[in-house]
Amino acid sequence: MAPLTATSAAREILTRLHDVMASRSAAQTKLNQVVQIIGEALDTEVCSIYLLRDGVLELFATRGLKQEAVHVTKLSLGEGLVGTIAEDVETLNLDEATSHPDFAYKPETGEELFHSFAGVPIVRR
Repeated sequence: MAPLTATSAAREILTRLHDVMASRSAAQTKLNQVVQIIGEALDTEVCSIYLLRDGVLELFATRGLKQEAVHVTKLSLGEGLVGTIAEDVETLNLDEATSHPDFAYKPETGEELFHSFAGVPIVRR
């Protein structure tokens, strides 16, 4: 079998994501699968999804952080790195997350094990 090109690899990831989102699975199951697919594709230790509801960002799914933090960890817009990304609607890529002035430690997540951080806002239009 020939190695995947960047284009075919991206197509494979998008196909997997499409299949998950088109499935009849519960929303939570879909989000759990999405973080697995993206985390594996990017070869990251952590991949998480926070959803914004009523002005509050809630950790809805994670691969790498403590599962007990799901639906427990909440941030306001502008609070922490995730809140800053959501408020500014801009990506953030850091070598040392704790050095950023907007970093907010959430002990329930177990995030102290990780240093770098990349965040991308997902905007529904």
